Amino acid sequence: MEFMSAREAADKWGISQRRVAILCAENRIENATMVGNMWIIPATAEKPLDARSVRYAKSDETKVKPFLKWAGGKGQLLSEIEKFYPFETGEITKYAEPFVGGGAVLFDVLSKYNLEAVYISDINAELINTYCVIRDNIDKLVDILYKMQNVFVPMETANRKAYYLEKRKRFNGLKINGGESAKIEKAALMIFLNKTCFNGLYRVNKKGLFNVPMGSYKKPMICDERNLRVVSEKLQKVTIVCGDYRESADFIDDSTFVYFDPPYRPITDTASFTAYTENLFNDEEQIELAKFVDRMDYKGAKIVISNSDPKNSNIEDDFFDNIYSAHKIIRVDATRMINCDSRSRGKIKELIISNF
Repeated sequence: MEFMSAREAADKWGISQRRVAILCAENRIENATMVGNMWIIPATAEKPLDARSVRYAKSDETKVKPFLKWAGGKGQLLSEIEKFYPFETGEITKYAEPFVGGGAVLFDVLSKYNLEAVYISDINAELINTYCVIRDNIDKLVDILYKMQNVFVPMETANRKAYYLEKRKRFNGLKINGGESAKIEKAALMIFLNKTCFNGLYRVNKKGLFNVPMGSYKKPMICDERNLRVVSEKLQKVTIVCGDYRESADFIDDSTFVYFDPPYRPITDTASFTAYTENLFNDEEQIELAKFVDRMDYKGAKIVISNSDPKNSNIEDDFFDNIYSAHKIIRVDATRMINCDSRSRGKIKELIISNF
C-alpha cells in the first residue's frame, strides 16, 4: 500500500495540515497511522465528509446571514424588500443582485427559495474574492480566521492596535501585489479587518488602499464558523462575478427577479460612504443605471431598486422621481447606522422603486 504525508493529503484535499492531523486523530481516515511524530495516510484515501459541515447544515429553520458588516447593508429594510419577492407563483425562477455588497437580501432569498440560477456581482474586487473563497476554500479560511482570533482577542489595546495596523498593511500590500496564491489570505484579512475596524466600514483612499482605523470591541467574533459554513453551502451554485452591473444583462430575462442596491446618492454633501472602491458612483452613474433598469424592464424582468431619498434634506429634490418616473416609488422608514458622529444617526426615509 502506498502512503502520503499529512502535508500531501492537505494539498490534495484543499484543507490545512492541522485539519488532516485532527481527522487522523479522530479515526476519520481509514488506515491512517502515526509513525514517529507524523501521520501517514493511504494514497487512495478520500477526504472525509466534514462533520462540522454536517453539524451546521441548513434546516428549514436555519437562517444564513451576511458574513460582513457593510455600509448600506439591507438588514433593516429586509421586511419591506421581501414584500416584493415574486417567487411564489413559480414563474420567476432566477435571482440577480448586481450590487451584492453584504448580501442581506441575497442570503434571505437563498434561505427561503430553491431557485434554478442565482447571479451576484460587485465592482469591489476584494469583496468578490471573499465570496469566492468562502464558497471554494472554506476549511482553509476558517483555520486562518481562528488563528487571528486567538491572537487578537486576548491582547491589550495597544498590542491590538499594532496587530491591526500590521494586518491592514499586509492587506493593502496583497491588494497591489498579491496573485492567485494570496486569495485565501486576502479573504481572511478582509473579514478580520471588517470585524475589528471602526464601525465595520470598508473605505479606501484614492490609491485604492484600505484606510479605516481600528474600532473598539471587547471580544469581536472574527471567526463565526457556523455562519461561514452555511454561507459556503448556500453559495455553491451561485455565479459570482467581479464586474460592472451591466455584465448581468446576459443573465437577466423574463424569469428573473433583480434587486439593484447601488451606492446611495448622498443626502448631504458630507454623508457619502460610496468610496468603498476606487470608483465613485455619481449622479451620471445613477442616471445610467436607471436607463439599464429600463432595458431590463423591457426584457420582462421583475425589478426592485433601493436608494436614499434626497427629500430628507431637500423636499424639492426630485432626482429619483424624475429618472424613475416610469416606475413605482415608495418611501419607507430607515435608520442611518454608519456615521462617525453618533448624533447624525437616526430616522430617515429611503426609496424602494419597482416595476411591478
